Amino acid sequence: MSGLSISRRGLLAGVSALGASAALSACGAKTGEDSSAGSAAKADTSGSTVKVGLLNSLSGTMAISEVTVHNALLLAVEEINAAGGVLGKKLKPVSQDGASDWPTFAEKAEGLIKDDKVVATFGCWTSASRKAVKPVFERYKSLLFYPVQYEGLEQSPYIFYTGATTNQQIVPALDYLKKQGLTRLYLVGSDYVFPRTANKIIKAYAEANGMKVVGEDYAPLGSTEFSTIVNKVKDSGADAVFNTLNGDSNVAFFKEYKSSGLTAKKMPVLSVSIAEEEVESIGTQYLEGQLTAWNYYQTTPGSANSAFVKAYQAKYGKDRPTSDPMEAAYISVHLWKAMVEKAGSFDVAKVKAASDGITFDAPEGEVTVDGTTQHVHKTARIGKVGADGLIEEVWNSGKPIEPDPYLKGYSWASGLS
Repeated sequence: MSGLSISRRGLLAGVSALGASAALSACGAKTGEDSSAGSAAKADTSGSTVKVGLLNSLSGTMAISEVTVHNALLLAVEEINAAGGVLGKKLKPVSQDGASDWPTFAEKAEGLIKDDKVVATFGCWTSASRKAVKPVFERYKSLLFYPVQYEGLEQSPYIFYTGATTNQQIVPALDYLKKQGLTRLYLVGSDYVFPRTANKIIKAYAEANGMKVVGEDYAPLGSTEFSTIVNKVKDSGADAVFNTLNGDSNVAFFKEYKSSGLTAKKMPVLSVSIAEEEVESIGTQYLEGQLTAWNYYQTTPGSANSAFVKAYQAKYGKDRPTSDPMEAAYISVHLWKAMVEKAGSFDVAKVKAASDGITFDAPEGEVTVDGTTQHVHKTARIGKVGADGLIEEVWNSGKPIEPDPYLKGYSWASGLS
């Protein structure tokens, strides 16, 4: 796993490329709308194999999280090929490194579509990378399957979102904190699209639910200096920290948190981008007792998860953990396969038309595709990091939650989009 920081050039170029519409992600093309005109790219389905694109940061600050997502995608491709492929054709994965740099993601996405002629692409992690590639997939009318929880307030006709949207992660996390009496929150995040938009939503929720945001700070993605922020957190009188840091900045933050004398018992941190892989990289001694909000944990019960964990560890090592983004990536390939087979075609329009109601017995439990939003019904889960580095569930929503990316079902969110 790389500990390299993202280049200043990459971050500034990414912000420029995203433009004003990405600054808060408060608007996005809804399903059925194209953000730019263009002709559909012709995927090559003529041979006995078809290419699928895998687009992840295999280097840079986000590699700490994205390498394992790439591994899970490869596992899904391998399983599908072992079972005969898709419509009688084997899948040939074509991997590209987004290198934690948003313009690079856009460049690599275009290459996968135009040069490699992939039938679909799976990947991206940060919302900045997704925002950078979104117009590329829309221009060429090619499909991206995005596997990571995100800030919502977006739909695209050429993106399927298999991670959680806001009402399946952030809102349940806030509900949980409120029920625990932790109503004074300090917000700490990386300085890009997802944390800023997530915190905008959190502040709207807090105002409507008798909670108070007592502080809000951002650090550049890849930052390793957190003494000032942690001191502000310590003096804030907060009950809990809501953490939207991404990548290896979490390593520095939690080390500083512990060295300052703050603990999970004194002031718990609830994180939405730290899963089992990050726990191992950061160090269990810094995270034991801290909270996370996801839809899947390695410890999630069920035969589908047992089989997934066994298969992943057989391929990558018996001590390698599984995590929510990995699982969401893994199921994205299987969901795409089911859509293609229902459509009887690799044609993008036909695959989209066939998507509604597709279900899969996933490691997280049964998931169902909502064809209107192109999001997935998912069960929300709050977990606590254990001394063994695994995350044990302490609460779940009881059933899958219907995706509501624009938070239309919440009156307090009416002004957000």
